[in-house]
Amino acid sequence: MENAILIVLIAAAVAVGVWQVLRRVQGKGGGCCGGGGSYTPKKKKLAHAVGKKTFRVEGMSCARCQARVEEEVNDIQGVAGRADWKKGLLTVQYDHPVDDEVIRRKVERAGYHITGVL
Repeated sequence: MENAILIVLIAAAVAVGVWQVLRRVQGKGGGCCGGGGSYTPKKKKLAHAVGKKTFRVEGMSCARCQARVEEEVNDIQGVAGRADWKKGLLTVQYDHPVDDEVIRRKVERAGYHITGVL
């Protein structure tokens, strides 16, 4: 009897796990990174931008991914970033020259990868 109860509990846990994976694969779950809510990072504007660069970012596949990338980049002093997850792009404006490696480290900290500069 105890074995039967244990088997039923394990089967139920596996069924729930499979159901969650299938929902995510079909696009009905919370997205790739577990987000999906209505969170939007605070937009950052610079008083005077001296330059602008666009980076190709790999791995963004939902609005939450976009928000995470923007949040990390906007944390850099004198830098404002806008990402577009559908195009896989990050546009960065800056009020002083910023090394691409600084941007790359922030994007990787968020869990994504810069694959090129346009």
